[in-house]
Amino acid sequence: MASKRDYYEVLGVPRDASSEDIKKAFRRKAREYHPDVSDSPDAETKFKEVNEAYAVLNDPQKRGMYDRYGHSAVEGTFTGDPFSGFPDLSDIFDVFGGGFRTHTRRAPRRGQDLQYRLTIDFEEAIFGTEREIEYERTVNCPACGGTGAEPGTSPVRCPNCQGSGEVRNVRQTFLGQMVNITTCPQCQGTGEIVNTPCKRCNGRTRIREVHHSVVRVPAGVDDGTQIRISDEGEPGLNGGPPGHLYIVISVQPHEFFRRRGDDLVIKVQVNVAQAALGTSLLIPILTQEGESNTHVELSPGTQSGQVYTVKRKGVPRLRRDGTHAGFGDLQVIVEVDIPKRLTAEQRELFEKLNETLGEATIPPAHERGFFERVMDWLGTDG
Repeated sequence: MASKRDYYEVLGVPRDASSEDIKKAFRRKAREYHPDVSDSPDAETKFKEVNEAYAVLNDPQKRGMYDRYGHSAVEGTFTGDPFSGFPDLSDIFDVFGGGFRTHTRRAPRRGQDLQYRLTIDFEEAIFGTEREIEYERTVNCPACGGTGAEPGTSPVRCPNCQGSGEVRNVRQTFLGQMVNITTCPQCQGTGEIVNTPCKRCNGRTRIREVHHSVVRVPAGVDDGTQIRISDEGEPGLNGGPPGHLYIVISVQPHEFFRRRGDDLVIKVQVNVAQAALGTSLLIPILTQEGESNTHVELSPGTQSGQVYTVKRKGVPRLRRDGTHAGFGDLQVIVEVDIPKRLTAEQRELFEKLNETLGEATIPPAHERGFFERVMDWLGTDG
């Protein structure tokens, strides 16, 4: 026999949770797993498990016994009186706003959400774009109008449940009459029988159809960003609202640029002389019209790993509501390119330069922190 789960784990609360926290957790879990509400196949089992855990943890005496001795101390809680150990009915009513609601297959239900992965270029992610997408979704059969019956015919009331969609079985127990309500097996809870199925959908009431939609991608999205298009998912059941379509953005990498939050990062290599003397670099920037250039002035004595910032040449900043709030920056990382091979003339010049620069030194540890900070900042993009 499988061992029982820890009651605190069942309700999702810590062992030092207050009684109010336990009650709130029970209400939340009961609402999630109640068989009249949940579509989960194991909803009934989990609902009973939640009730059992709450019955123990909501009773200070039983909770104390459980904390000290575990499940064995409260095994008798659910034997004898069939109503002992279960939560107060007021707690159940609180879960559903004052009472139970009948939930059958005929109740309106929201349609399922759909997901579509859209791959865009790096520049399109920075400045936004519009794309037309094509995807499949379920729609009500246009031939039968979603009834499942061949045009010219109509569904008839199910003779087994008399159109209710439910079958009630009454049996006598020592507690009195017990009524068991199940979904009608003949009409599958619809309350209707289709004698002449629609040829277009084979009586399924729905068909798969290719759908076209225009997606507006706002400027500043990043890889993994989700865009919701309301009511473009699967249609609802029994008059329920349709689901949503979620567009998951996948951004192609750029040849030169990398992105770090709202900043763009580019690495540029300079030679030893340029780093020592300083120079003016022509750096590419991204614009809505394509690539352009800007000048970055390197100071004399620029070190490898030094970062120069070009303001407002990065990514548009997105607020949570999708509007823009300025731009990030362009971070230019300088890398000094040390030549591996020298011509005879270059070697002679470097030897003369070496004579004037002096011997190698080891700086104090606190003076070496700059390069380490730069490498941490670069991370995997370094």
